[in-house]
Amino acid sequence: MAKKSKGNRTQIILECTEHKATGMPGTSRYITQKNKKNTPERLELKKYNPVLKKYTMHKEIK
Repeated sequence: MAKKSKGNRTQIILECTEHKATGMPGTSRYITQKNKKNTPERLELKKYNPVLKKYTMHKEIK
């Protein structure tokens, strides 16, 4: 059986930047993982926002 190590992967939360600016109730958030060793800076990805019904920029929080 393979030994599991903690590694450099951590769980992160991506939150919509455009939704926050509109002031509408609710938020669009996604949970994903990233490798801290390869990408030490905050992650930014285009993801779908179901409230605004379009693809928007989501930035890492926390």
